[in-house]
Amino acid sequence: MIGIIVQLALSWLIIWFFKKGNLSVLGFFPTKRRLLDFGIFFLITALCCSSDFFMRMWFAGQQWKLNPHLSSELILTGIWWNIKSVLFEELIFRGVLLYILIKKIGPLKAILISAIAFGIYHWFSFEVLWDVKQMAVVFIMAGTMGLLYAYGYAKTFSLYIPCAIHLGWNATRSVLFSESVIGNQLFIQVKPVPELQVSYFTFFCILLIPVISALLINFLILKNRKRVNLLNT
Repeated sequence: MIGIIVQLALSWLIIWFFKKGNLSVLGFFPTKRRLLDFGIFFLITALCCSSDFFMRMWFAGQQWKLNPHLSSELILTGIWWNIKSVLFEELIFRGVLLYILIKKIGPLKAILISAIAFGIYHWFSFEVLWDVKQMAVVFIMAGTMGLLYAYGYAKTFSLYIPCAIHLGWNATRSVLFSESVIGNQLFIQVKPVPELQVSYFTFFCILLIPVISALLINFLILKNRKRVNLLNT
């Protein structure tokens, strides 16, 4: 939490020196529209992400069960970890630096730079540096999601939508289905995992459909949203 407070302080200093502005450029103030957006984009992304696990159950015979050691403290800790993680990344890649880039070079170039930086960052966070194949996969997956997050900010000049999509994806994988460094959360995978062979087509469907559906559905909704006037921010 201290790290996020430091980020906010640095963000305020940067935007103040840039245009004598304040953190209102991050769109933190909760309005009815922003809260509704958060709920919609979070649920859409969580459902798309969940399709990965549903397909693994259906096609590969994998199973998940309720964690027998489940507690409210455990879930709250997992949710809070995800919130801090998402806020940390959003303040870096979709915060005041993206706002300044949009003002300086326009939204398209700014979105591309933000997405590229986000993809490279995940080489380090996923610890795949020097493994060329893994680096390529991580860069494409994280960078493409970074495009969507940055587009969400550029369209609304608020972090509600990128945070909702980001949190919907991360929390589904880590809190709902316990696939992250924070350990077992709500549902845990039944062991041993069945060793079933599936076709390449099925494998790529399981791998790509959750990501593509999250990207396309969220993008189409954002595309039809009226862009916030940059001059009013």
